[in-house]
Amino acid sequence: MDRPTAQESLAPAPINTSLTRRQFLCRSTGICATAAVWAAGARIPVSLAASPAEGPDQIGVLVDLTRCIGCRACVRACDAQNHLPHSEPPKTVWQGSAETLSFNRWTMVNLEGEASGGRPVPVKQQCLHCLDPACVSVCPVGAMRRLPSGAVVYRADRCIGCRYCMLACPFGIPKFEWSASTAPTIGKCQFCAQQAVFSGPACAAACPTGTLKFGSRPQLLFEAKARVHSRPDRYVGHIYGEHEAGGTAWMYLSGTPFDQLGFAKVPERSLPSFTRMALEIIPWIVTVLAVVLSAASYCIPGRKQAAEKMP
Repeated sequence: MDRPTAQESLAPAPINTSLTRRQFLCRSTGICATAAVWAAGARIPVSLAASPAEGPDQIGVLVDLTRCIGCRACVRACDAQNHLPHSEPPKTVWQGSAETLSFNRWTMVNLEGEASGGRPVPVKQQCLHCLDPACVSVCPVGAMRRLPSGAVVYRADRCIGCRYCMLACPFGIPKFEWSASTAPTIGKCQFCAQQAVFSGPACAAACPTGTLKFGSRPQLLFEAKARVHSRPDRYVGHIYGEHEAGGTAWMYLSGTPFDQLGFAKVPERSLPSFTRMALEIIPWIVTVLAVVLSAASYCIPGRKQAAEKMP
């Protein structure tokens, strides 16, 4: 047998550059996945992380709790307008038997905390109609919808009873019709937007003391800031609903801190914006993983071949 010469023994071993079918599929799949994810990520604009822009036609209601006398005229007007069971007697408010929102109770007035004079404060509660509503973002069938005016309405004919809106709402407003045996639905304030001719919510029109003022949200916000600035002895320096959960159509003024009146503490950023931010990040994470795995599938076979050729 001929012995190899010194030059032949020092020469590097030939590298097998041929690809098996499996190696070809692994590498082509990684490259295609990288390109597809990169293209998908490029189609998601950065502006999705921000809340929807507020236009001049955005409606709202300013609630001045320092003017409320607890007459519950707003509750009776809501019942009549939306054909809900009438809530009686009004003495339940003053007896400390608090009401709760339910499928057929869309607004309520309860005594909460204490004012500067030591008296409890009547507080009206209902759906706040978020500018970027979480209930709308999670509804898989479009049963929850935000109108261009800003009213967040519910369509029972589309609802499948998943109750995602109840879990997503940071204020715990939507209520399920648990007593229904068939076709259970959700109940919440509709802003009276189902009227043939919309003229504002019935509760605001029925208020005898001017506690509720309906109008353009930007104008109401300007008026609320003017009231706080002109009467710092009357109001706390905070407008609830200006920034909470990205901003709401219903805004509150109070002479008592809101945390003492049972108002929910929620982040100023809207909850759907966190989802959009995650959707922006995920394509880039997947892209990096696809690149790393593709590079690994390309390098590992070469290392295996080199290891086999080592003495």
